[in-house]
Amino acid sequence: MKLKTIALAGTMSLMSSVAFAECAYENTVPLKSLSAGFEAWKVVTDAMAECGNFEASLDQEFREKQPEAFAADPALYQIGGVANGTMVPLQNAGTIRPLDDLVAKYGQNLTPNQLIKVDGKVMAVAMMVNAQHLMYREDILTDLGLDVPGTYADVLAAAAKIKEAGVVDYPIGGTFKTGWNLGQEFINLFLGEGGEFFGEGNLPSINNEKGLAALEVMKALTEYMDPEYLVSDSTYVQQQFQQGKIAMSNLWASRAAAMNDEAESQVVGKVKMAGAPMGSAFPATTIWWDGIVLAANQTDEQAEAAFQVALEGMDEEVVKANNDTSIWLIPGYVPGELAAGAAASAGAGAKPYPSSVPFGILHTALGNGLADYLTGAKDAATTLADIEAAYVTAAKEAGVVE
Repeated sequence: MKLKTIALAGTMSLMSSVAFAECAYENTVPLKSLSAGFEAWKVVTDAMAECGNFEASLDQEFREKQPEAFAADPALYQIGGVANGTMVPLQNAGTIRPLDDLVAKYGQNLTPNQLIKVDGKVMAVAMMVNAQHLMYREDILTDLGLDVPGTYADVLAAAAKIKEAGVVDYPIGGTFKTGWNLGQEFINLFLGEGGEFFGEGNLPSINNEKGLAALEVMKALTEYMDPEYLVSDSTYVQQQFQQGKIAMSNLWASRAAAMNDEAESQVVGKVKMAGAPMGSAFPATTIWWDGIVLAANQTDEQAEAAFQVALEGMDEEVVKANNDTSIWLIPGYVPGELAAGAAASAGAGAKPYPSSVPFGILHTALGNGLADYLTGAKDAATTLADIEAAYVTAAKEAGVVE
């Protein structure tokens, strides 16, 4: 399976407002969507709701809930919000429908890099790109005479100075929640080291020098985090920033707008963006797209209405009213200053998240197994060996390893 490559043209951005023109399409078909809960999805689904007869579920556990919800017949949701990796299980299960007919009929304003193709068929429409990159308290670094970190060695050195100064509760915030988030942190660092996840026959290749280096950095970072880091997801870290509890984090670009939300942030104007810290080879991050898919198990009438409602949520007027909420792939977008980190990461060679069935299995094994090393239950080499063994077992069951 190969997903269409999305080119990141020019620079990029991120902030929020919630003003739209009224929907140009009057929807009479009851529709529901299930997506992640970050600000860009709120903007888009609020715009969809202007069309009527639409209900959005914004849920950070969407990736666990979508497969079963879309496998139901009829599907429990007509529209799904997905990204590189979260589309793969839906595609493999056959629970999302090709969109070529609807694109031909209604998609005249879509750009080519919004059309996500699998085996030549349009299976999703992308609305934005996302990446984890360094967010930092500019005021704290300036007061302490610290440069913006460019590598993880720099991050750790700065964290030691910040801890010594006692200006925040914890120098670093991290999305180290056991499961998907923790697995993603290893993936970022392993890619930053130039690692290749698989050898011949989809066999894993992480128990090596590059894998051990990634684990070493993860362990070092935890020394400067909230001790409850194994329950820390993106929302947790976002709130730590907003409440003035942390000074740095490699956090998703989609969270940048929340830093300047005067209704909930105590650090408005103080959090700045830089490229993801470098590993020995590449930025320690991955490039993602987010967009919509349509459930296969719905009527043609529902699908046609759902596609038109989705397009209303992703049109030029919505982008112009919410330009800095995301790094939009939609006409009308003008890059802003909060995109600096994502732009720098992309420009320095950050790799796309490597979506595939084997990789999804490995990501799960990583998320389930890495905590044993961080808590001291296993040493680094044993941890990686056990993760490789768990992957092989699951991959054989899935038929991707002989």
